[in-house]
Amino acid sequence: MRLSIRVYPGSRETQVGGRYGDKEPPILIIRVTAPAADGKANRAVISALASALGVRQSAIRIVSGVSSRDKLVEVTGVNADATEPLLAR
Repeated sequence: MRLSIRVYPGSRETQVGGRYGDKEPPILIIRVTAPAADGKANRAVISALASALGVRQSAIRIVSGVSSRDKLVEVTGVNADATEPLLAR
């Protein structure tokens, strides 16, 4: 499954949930405490998303947007229905 996400690095706490804008397909919001430097935020995003979806970190890959707040990630081992509760937060 591919998932569009919007990342907020340097947040007060790590959170996965909420919907950014009203575009289709939906864009999931991920807030991480890690700064956007040296790939720290990307690693934190993968960890937070893996935890929220109940998959291993190795099941998540950033397809595009490595240096952007808007990213496209690929998640194996889970279907699109698993993201619905996260988007509704």
